[in-house]
Amino acid sequence: MLKYLNGQPVIAINPDPSRFDGVLLPFAVADIGLLFADVLRKQYQSKYITMAKATLNDGQELIAVNDIFIGPRSHTSARYEISINQQTETQSSSGIIVSTGLGSTGWMKSIIAGATGILGKNSTNSENNTNPLAWDTDHLQFAVREPFPSNTTGTDLVYGKVSNQSKMKVSSLMSGNGVIFSDGMVDDFVEFNSGAEVKLGIAENRGNLLV
Repeated sequence: MLKYLNGQPVIAINPDPSRFDGVLLPFAVADIGLLFADVLRKQYQSKYITMAKATLNDGQELIAVNDIFIGPRSHTSARYEISINQQTETQSSSGIIVSTGLGSTGWMKSIIAGATGILGKNSTNSENNTNPLAWDTDHLQFAVREPFPSNTTGTDLVYGKVSNQSKMKVSSLMSGNGVIFSDGMVDDFVEFNSGAEVKLGIAENRGNLLV
């Protein structure tokens, strides 16, 4: 719901603290009455949230609170051309994750944790990479999943920042099975096949979550 709003305060309720960590769900069901009263009196604390935006060359748009996935619909390899910071590379991988600060504690965290584990905990910048971003950070993070090096595909542009000053563009080289979806909603996808291009950047709207 947060992605469809622009600054209105949202109360995130953890329905079962015994099952869910509650990193993004700080309140219990019993808190609802007091929270509503505080919101009506405008006496509450909240954090603004930077959201991500994917804009396709056919005019379709996707907004993400946590992350955007670009890649194959099933467990196959995606082929595409990625461009950022005046660098371009053809890649083959299992997809790209573009994460917000809020999403840096989710899917992106697991990708970085896996890479850090493979390289070793003492690898360069491992501590900085695993620290979550601020929710209102002025940039996004991207990571390429399982990039494959070959004579025609590279692995240089596999991790970095996306901002409104350095937007990312991805051009599909897939004849079929390519998709883009946001916030883990796999069934709510847009097709991303040959001829499709998508630009990734920060959304104009911001979320507002009570803390």
